[in-house]
Amino acid sequence: MTAPHPMPPPAVLETPRLVLRPVRRKDIPVIQHRFPHWEIVQYLDVGIPWPYPADGAALYVETCLAEMQRGEKAHWALIPKSGPVDLIGMISLWPDDGVSRNQRGFWLAREFQRRGLMSEAAERVTAYAFCDLGWPELWFANAQENYGSRRIKEKQGARLVDLMIGRFVSGPGPQMVWHLLRENWVARQAAQ
Repeated sequence: MTAPHPMPPPAVLETPRLVLRPVRRKDIPVIQHRFPHWEIVQYLDVGIPWPYPADGAALYVETCLAEMQRGEKAHWALIPKSGPVDLIGMISLWPDDGVSRNQRGFWLAREFQRRGLMSEAAERVTAYAFCDLGWPELWFANAQENYGSRRIKEKQGARLVDLMIGRFVSGPGPQMVWHLLRENWVARQAAQ
């Protein structure tokens, strides 16, 4: 993928409970330990190898670093401010290619789910896209059965615009497509 306007190198972002910093090679062992669990990968893109290979995190991080170098995507490691000192998940952002209708992806280690951490990270990355990069809209997609991901989009005020068949690690299934306009997001922020 070639970005129409290359993305800048990812900035370090903060939320009340998280630091989002660009992923780095030192994250490989933690990703290899925290990521390959069925509860995390089942609703992710079918391109993720499963069973996850022993070098899966190393290959993934090298891909992330190359995409950031080329200005195609931003990949952040989620680091809790109150510990542990290593990543607990990741979130990525990329420009609209006019085809995929998806511009963000994320995962969170099982033991940190259901605490609102990914909602916090998604909100900060959305602010980065709209306020720092000046993007007018964002597209998101998720497996219909991925209720956690779906809830994040609903909380952000995204509008469900399509239902299609997606290809996931767990197999084909319904995929929800969401659209969020900057002006709607800004208005929601002002109202809160």
